[in-house]
Amino acid sequence: MPINLQMPALSPTMEEGTLAKWLVKEGDSVSSGDLLAEIETDKATMEFEAIDEGVIAKILIAEGTDNVKVGTVIAIIAEEGEDAGDVKAAPAP
Repeated sequence: MPINLQMPALSPTMEEGTLAKWLVKEGDSVSSGDLLAEIETDKATMEFEAIDEGVIAKILIAEGTDNVKVGTVIAIIAEEGEDAGDVKAAPAP
């Protein structure tokens, strides 16, 4: 089952941020703790780490995109054995 990566809340008051830069590309394998992206808030630029492992199946939000709301699905990770080309966003909980 695909794993949705959502825009994280990097502070208690963060409502949106800028996806400044992707540090991975589609097809890259990632493990827990790997750096995925740099996200800018109104106060700082922070790195976003993977908490799951798998393959980056699809990047949904391009780097440089401003005003990405917290909770927006920004990418999808395919789990081991899944065909990354066939992965679609999992339904929102």
